[in-house]
Amino acid sequence: MTFSPDLSDPFVATAVELREIFDRDAVARDKAGGRPVEQIRLLKESGLPSAQIPKRYGGKGASWLSVLRVVREFARTDGSLAHLYGYHHLPLNGVLFRGTQAQKDQLLTRSARENWVWGNSGNAMSKTSTAKRNGKGWILSGFRPFSSGSHIADYIQVAWEDGQDRLAAAIPADREGIVIEGDWDGVGQRQTGSGKVTFKDVHVCDDELIGSPAAPLTPFQTLTSLFQQAVLLNLFVGSAQGALSEGRDYTVSQSRPWIYSGYEKHTDDPFVQRKYGDLYIRTLAAAELADVAAKSLDAAYSQGEALTLEQRGQTAIDLATANVYAGQIGLDASSEVFEVMGARSATKANGFDRFWRNVRTHTLHNPAEYKKRTIGTWLLTGDFPVGGLYR
Repeated sequence: MTFSPDLSDPFVATAVELREIFDRDAVARDKAGGRPVEQIRLLKESGLPSAQIPKRYGGKGASWLSVLRVVREFARTDGSLAHLYGYHHLPLNGVLFRGTQAQKDQLLTRSARENWVWGNSGNAMSKTSTAKRNGKGWILSGFRPFSSGSHIADYIQVAWEDGQDRLAAAIPADREGIVIEGDWDGVGQRQTGSGKVTFKDVHVCDDELIGSPAAPLTPFQTLTSLFQQAVLLNLFVGSAQGALSEGRDYTVSQSRPWIYSGYEKHTDDPFVQRKYGDLYIRTLAAAELADVAAKSLDAAYSQGEALTLEQRGQTAIDLATANVYAGQIGLDASSEVFEVMGARSATKANGFDRFWRNVRTHTLHNPAEYKKRTIGTWLLTGDFPVGGLYR
């Protein structure tokens, strides 16, 4: 089945090569969970972790379109690696958007040179970590859930509340007192390490704080919440592509016609043909919407601090639109493909269910209902969504 990646893009071409390697044991690793150590080593060797870092810091200055197409390519076989690669860019851009010039010079340059992978343990919805002042720094205690990528990270973002303010910092992931609990037990995204990180008197220096709560966020700085949405929607599209590609191969080589269909070959059944045609068309449409949203994000990103609320708002609408559609086709393709593969396809050994489990896990964190309301409000009133979490 043809979902043609743009091989003229060197980042996508590299992703295709890696995806073919990741595919060899994707089912087994999904069952095992844990840490994709070898795959992260290959990812770092490829140079893709530094792709989006601006060239002035030693990165390659890749567009968001390229980065998100890489996410999509990985998701065609391994949603966990797609997630880890995509989410790596969130704390990385936190430094780029809100860090001091000294922090950018130090952290981004080293990240580009050493191809660091970044993780996050600063979930904004959970206020479960605290810190006390200690000289020119802080002593961090407590924990944060949903710490995606913390188990394979070189650097990690942490956060805590100080009164009404939320403080965030970027620190080495191996700092004393950081405990990766390894307790993630989601039905999907089994190798993302999205469980709990505990902080046992972790020292954080003042010069590791990223941004100041006293400084209001500009429209440009609120783009970081849209990066997250962009990653997820491309994970959905890639999962739909992967489910259809693997389903098609199984249907052609393994599926048997239903005894009452009247056909000797399963692929001659009009029901099977129509189902694949419908899902394929919708998956292609989702990929097109994903690219439109990525280009909109690139256009907004290129404006820097000159970005207006209206420009940011239009990008949010583009991403919400693509996200809703991608999530639905991701769920539909990864579920309905079983109807045309047949009963023998529904085994753990085949591992086809990983696509649905991965998409379902993320769509629950990212409810389509509220995005539809956001889009509808804009369409009826012209009011763009106010920048914030998930929008």
